[in-house]
Amino acid sequence: MYATNVRNLKKNPSEALRQAELAPVLVLKGNTPNALILHLDEALDSTKNMLSPALASSLFKDKVLSLGAAAKISGLPLVDFIEHLTDLDIDIVTADQQTENELQTLNSWL
Repeated sequence: MYATNVRNLKKNPSEALRQAELAPVLVLKGNTPNALILHLDEALDSTKNMLSPALASSLFKDKVLSLGAAAKISGLPLVDFIEHLTDLDIDIVTADQQTENELQTLNSWL
């Protein structure tokens, strides 16, 4: 297993990625293990299939990615990704100030 620190990772990330093709790379912050870099090749296909939806869900929940982009990263069809988010109790649509204004307008028309 290859180990590197954060400073070296910033200087030369491609070296860590090359090493990750051979074995997991341990990233140290100070002298403490902080992260593990895994190469997602065919041997780890099942791991990737588990991690991709989790990563995509987290990025969608944190509003880093749109629903479509997150579904693409997850590797799932959009309908299945929406089901996955529902299973995790992650809201697909969140209300904002505009939503409240639209509801008031709708109620005034009804």
